[in-house]
Amino acid sequence: MKTELASSAILIRNGRMLLIRRKNPPSLDMYAFPGGRAEAGESPDQTALREFEEETGIIARAPLLFATYDLHSENPGRHFHLSVFLVEADAEAIAEARDDAADAGWFTPAEIRGLNCPDSVIDCVEKLERQFALA
Repeated sequence: MKTELASSAILIRNGRMLLIRRKNPPSLDMYAFPGGRAEAGESPDQTALREFEEETGIIARAPLLFATYDLHSENPGRHFHLSVFLVEADAEAIAEARDDAADAGWFTPAEIRGLNCPDSVIDCVEKLERQFALA
């Protein structure tokens, strides 16, 4: 089974998290933290920052590893090791859906639970609520 490296990034503003709606597999039409596959020679944190900018137009910084997941792909025989980072960005930076993102928006934990999201997103939201008392 081939393991592919992928990373995503979580940006929180005023108790809301930035999610994109994916317009390509894996997780087509699902809401997720901006992210994607690593390019050759890229570290997980570099992947998270690059993908975040490609999908939202926001330049993020200060990646801090928050969680890791071993995910099975929608395609048999493929497996992803996902690294999820907390990131910072300028408060005035505006998110725009770009690249693999069909939409981008800011959501509370309660709103996220009502969206079509991968299990890893819900798990991160629950961990963030416990760690940072998000409501």
